[in-house]
Amino acid sequence: MQLATDGQLKHFLTIEGLSPLLLEEILDRAEQFLSNKSQNKSPVLRGKTVMNLFFENSTRTRTTFELAAQRLSADIVTLDIRNSSTSKGESLLDTIRNLGAMNCDMFVVRHQHSGAAHFIARHCPAHISVLNAGDGHHAHPTQAMLDMLTIRQHKEDFQPLKVGIIGDILHSRVARSQIHALTTLCTGEVRVIAPRTLIPAGIEKMGVNVFHNMEEGLDDLDVVIMLRLQKERMQGGLLPSEREYFSLYGLTEARMKLAKQDAIVMHPGPVNRGVEIDSRVADGKQSVILQQVNNGIAIRMAVMAMTMSGQAGELARQ
Repeated sequence: MQLATDGQLKHFLTIEGLSPLLLEEILDRAEQFLSNKSQNKSPVLRGKTVMNLFFENSTRTRTTFELAAQRLSADIVTLDIRNSSTSKGESLLDTIRNLGAMNCDMFVVRHQHSGAAHFIARHCPAHISVLNAGDGHHAHPTQAMLDMLTIRQHKEDFQPLKVGIIGDILHSRVARSQIHALTTLCTGEVRVIAPRTLIPAGIEKMGVNVFHNMEEGLDDLDVVIMLRLQKERMQGGLLPSEREYFSLYGLTEARMKLAKQDAIVMHPGPVNRGVEIDSRVADGKQSVILQQVNNGIAIRMAVMAMTMSGQAGELARQ
């Protein structure tokens, strides 16, 4: 569903099922955009209209998609969902059909329900590409790819690496996409580290090793990825308190000494200081958190350019 008949991207909905070569192509294309130090606009999407459909708030993701589209010379429309027809009772399908009739070329979709981006891709007009900017607990593929780009910039080869993903694995679409990306790129070992209440059942089938002890999980890591506690998605007493969580799973300077000396620290944001990570680590010399943000624009430019290329090839054969 994500690929045009020539194997190029038509939509970008999930990393699951994509080839290592395609993921590497996304990373390479993003590197090309980063190499444009003058930040001149590219004409790739000139004359195209990108519509941001954010049914769920996210300032960072929405802004980077807007900047990416602008730097590719596209026209951007960001829909105010709070005042949209869906808030007045119109179905999602009717909303998509009406928006599709406005001759736009791309939907960037963020939605609180898993599978929403796939649903929209199935029902929108054939000339529209759909990019998933996060859907429920399911996937956040561009976030995972900007994380892969950041890792590659510091570590070059994925195969020897030990990568740990720490925190609220249960509710994290970012973690799911990161795991798919890391395993697709043949990372040496992927660990998930969290309390038992925040680990999904059967996650070992995704090719990861599970740790419940923070110190054991951090041992000899090359990359440490912290996750936000998604309190808005939690139901029931999954955690006794934030203070106790930090005492057991918070990333401190002392705990970072268990990882390799040249290990990097990552966080998809927003960062809850003193809950998941100590400020001295978040702002320390091993942190690459702000680099992740910068890489997000380049990755989203790459995916937008590639999906439009895939659409062009598809339309030429019709």
